[in-house]
Amino acid sequence: MNQEVVDFIEAVKEPWQRELCSRLRGVVHGAIPDLQERIQYKKPHFLKNGKYAAVISTSKDAVSFTIFNASGLSLPEGLFDGPPERKTIKLRQGDTVDTEQLSSLVSQAAAAL
Repeated sequence: MNQEVVDFIEAVKEPWQRELCSRLRGVVHGAIPDLQERIQYKKPHFLKNGKYAAVISTSKDAVSFTIFNASGLSLPEGLFDGPPERKTIKLRQGDTVDTEQLSSLVSQAAAAL
């Protein structure tokens, strides 16, 4: 656990965003053994073997979660945006998050890192 990432999440102003960031962090930790995490570009980045696996970012009304190395993933229609190598889901207050599905996608994408 990286204290800078803990501090980032604790500093998120909106309670729903803070809780969601914490849940997403847990998803990544559960999906990738031997994970490294750090703050880079003012956002929590999660790495496996020194390569980006996922990133969490917040905006005024959303939390974005990006999965790297996503080219080979079979993604649910309409949930993710971005180029083939990295896909982002933008979550807003009240959205349902399928953490099992996200965990599986992160695990699959990180397997080749």
